[in-house]
Amino acid sequence: MIRSARIRALIACSALALCFTGFSARLVHLQVTMHDKYADLAMAKHGDKEIIFARRGIITDINQQTMADNEPVRTVVADASVMTDPEVAAGVLAGPLGMEESDLLAKLTSGRRYIVLKKELPEATATELQNRLEVRSIRGITFEQDSSRIYPNGTMACHIIGFMNGEQQGVEGIEAQEDQYLRGHAGYRYTEKGRDGEELVAYRGEERAPRDGCNVRLTIDMNLQNIVENELDDACKQYKPKKAIVILMRPQTGEILAMANRPNFDPNDIRTEPPAFLQAHEADMKNCAITDEMEPGSTFKMVTAAAALNEHLVQPDSMVFCENGQFTYAGRILHDHHAYGDLSVEDILVKSSNIGAAKLAMGLGDERFYGYIRAFGFGERTGIALPGEIPGLVYPPHRWSKLSITRIPMGQEVAVTPLQTIAALCAIANGGHLMMPQIVHDITDSDGQVIASFPPVEIRQVISPEAAHEVTSALMGVVSPRGTAPLAKVPGFVTAGKTGTAEKIDPKGGYLPGKYIVSFCGYLPADNPAFVGLVMLDDADTTPELDYGGSVAGPIFARIGEKAARYMNLEPQPDVPPSNIVITQSEHD
Repeated sequence: MIRSARIRALIACSALALCFTGFSARLVHLQVTMHDKYADLAMAKHGDKEIIFARRGIITDINQQTMADNEPVRTVVADASVMTDPEVAAGVLAGPLGMEESDLLAKLTSGRRYIVLKKELPEATATELQNRLEVRSIRGITFEQDSSRIYPNGTMACHIIGFMNGEQQGVEGIEAQEDQYLRGHAGYRYTEKGRDGEELVAYRGEERAPRDGCNVRLTIDMNLQNIVENELDDACKQYKPKKAIVILMRPQTGEILAMANRPNFDPNDIRTEPPAFLQAHEADMKNCAITDEMEPGSTFKMVTAAAALNEHLVQPDSMVFCENGQFTYAGRILHDHHAYGDLSVEDILVKSSNIGAAKLAMGLGDERFYGYIRAFGFGERTGIALPGEIPGLVYPPHRWSKLSITRIPMGQEVAVTPLQTIAALCAIANGGHLMMPQIVHDITDSDGQVIASFPPVEIRQVISPEAAHEVTSALMGVVSPRGTAPLAKVPGFVTAGKTGTAEKIDPKGGYLPGKYIVSFCGYLPADNPAFVGLVMLDDADTTPELDYGGSVAGPIFARIGEKAARYMNLEPQPDVPPSNIVITQSEHD
């Protein structure tokens, strides 16, 4: 009996031990072997990977004036799995979020755990909504911290800055070009929530801090940009051109001081517009200074004269017979605006003689002339740090017609960008050095450490300092009572420059009658320029007798130049009287 009881006790104890062993093995299996699987399931049900957004870098001008910044906003997110009173929540949220109550209710009853209801909600609105939801004890709505891109200067410098789209991607301008530096890298944290939808801070998991974007400082001076934009607005009101462009550049370094186009746009509004709107207004967002090509007209004569002088084929006072206004070559007649006989090389620029420029190029020959055109940067991108730049169009000599050697010198049969034109004139203004246009000065990280800087880059020496000085002397004559641009003179300063009046090309072939692109490109003080400026208007609304670069673009340059010189504290030059010229235009280009 005792033995039988012992056996039963042993069996019971063994069974109990075996049972506990099984439970223990199962517990080990669940907590050790299957830990990762069930942890993932628990995280999927109760946890979230919360994205911590990085601050996008700011864009400033050379004086650290903000051009693009970030504004704190909130993203409204719903967790429908823990939502209480979705009907009430929809009623509270619909108005402030600008949504239909029925659409909101459908989202709040979908059962999904992460629903973005509204992006870029102002902080004040978010705070008010949080208070209203708390008063009604509504769970399941959170307000994630985010930021919205803002452009405090509105339309000013819009083509330089670019804009952000709805996906927070940089589009056009510096926003696109330097996006890899500006955007930063988002961080994250793993969180776990209780049944009420609130985070259990004690169970917060792995976390990585965000890395804010870098700041980009431009070479642009917003004070000069403001001068340019205001004068450009006034010019557009007066002449109503299809397009208008102004660029200011420092010739010694290639730094872009100001750049503006018309038409323009407000980058604050673009990201909220639908794709159809953006497509319809694509032309407004183009930076025509680098994306549009056109025949340069008579501004190109400075290249022709510079090449002939640099090759010592002529001297500034060498005389060229200009055929009394009509030059027959290859069966076609080339005309001048006036019947000139003998003109000096200097006066070929001063009077803007087509025939004189053609004869200078003929002396150079096709290959040598083509070499100088390319040396001045035409036919290739300048390398400016902006997206969308085109190289223009310069055909090699084997594709020239017999007439080309007489037409290219006066700015026909070539297509250039406004930026190429001003870069070429900078090479004359600075003593013959072609500089790469620079628009980014430096890039700094969020701690203020410079991680990239962009010193001046000389592409090549195009002409000798002596030849550059000789061309400058001629260009000073252009801005005089006997030249084509007396109205471009800046009071108190010796000014140099060149006018251009180019017929608009008809896409079907030939030229559009009565349609012109007028321009003036100049610099001051002529002997040591502080800046070079380009003014260009496409199809200005004016009378035919005044539709010339010297009459339209020249005065705009003079007004910009006078204000820019005052802002830059340039001392008026001695023995240079203030300009009070009132002249009836008698010379054209």
